[in-house]
Amino acid sequence: MSVAVTYRGRVVSSEDVAFIRRLIAAHPGSSRRALSQELCRAWGWRQPNGALCDMVCRGLLLALERAGRIELPPQRLRPANPLAERKKPSVTRLDDVDRTPLHAKLQEIRPLEFRSVRRTPDEALFNALIEAHHYLGYTQPVGAHLKYLVTVLGRPVACVAWSSPPFQLGCRDRFIGWSAEARQRNLHRIAYNPRFLILPWIFVPHLASHILGRMTRMLPGEWERAYGHPVYFVETFVDPERFRGTCYRAANWQVLGRTSGRGKDAPTKCRTRPIKAVLGYPLTRRFRELLAKG
Repeated sequence: MSVAVTYRGRVVSSEDVAFIRRLIAAHPGSSRRALSQELCRAWGWRQPNGALCDMVCRGLLLALERAGRIELPPQRLRPANPLAERKKPSVTRLDDVDRTPLHAKLQEIRPLEFRSVRRTPDEALFNALIEAHHYLGYTQPVGAHLKYLVTVLGRPVACVAWSSPPFQLGCRDRFIGWSAEARQRNLHRIAYNPRFLILPWIFVPHLASHILGRMTRMLPGEWERAYGHPVYFVETFVDPERFRGTCYRAANWQVLGRTSGRGKDAPTKCRTRPIKAVLGYPLTRRFRELLAKG
């Protein structure tokens, strides 16, 4: 089998390219979207929740066309890119948030309430809090993701976000010990923590590590309810020039290593981004066995 191209970890052979050419020839009046959906069905290319991998498939078709391997029908529509043109969250949503400093012991503010706010009226509040008070600001996650607002008697005290993980991460992949094929099959069983925020007027010792502990116990079930499968491992990045990752360490997360600083789309091996510490936490003792399954 001769390899034509590798896209998002999927090896596409010359035989696959020939099949795509026949598919295009058999559907001369179809749009690019219809062709990608047909190809997904032919290959059984679906997300864990059963939905077609339509967007990824269209990216593959475009990559093959740019490489001169196929010819797609003319593009019919040029819809706006909602991610590129997405407006920043409005911080006016925070006008009614109680900013009174809260000094308390952890046991004095229990029970904490963890509310999943994605696609609810409180998602705008979550986004605005991250935009206003997290040093990285708010960025719309791509792919599978969940957002949690942590409250005490209805008052927000923290925000926690989870999303799909980076495809390739050397120190994590060595720690898990999986093959490239196993990573391709099971990457969706890892969750990445891109944002964690304790609001700046909340002063409660051990609150951050307590929230992380609660969240990691909740997350496998929450992810399965949302996406039809559990997750077995979680990871995050910490900027060592700003933070030590104390709350993660206190919650028993392990330092796995550091990023290369190149980013996922770097055209060269030169560093283009700040180097981050990578921390991870297994959600089950069998995580290596489960992530290496075929």
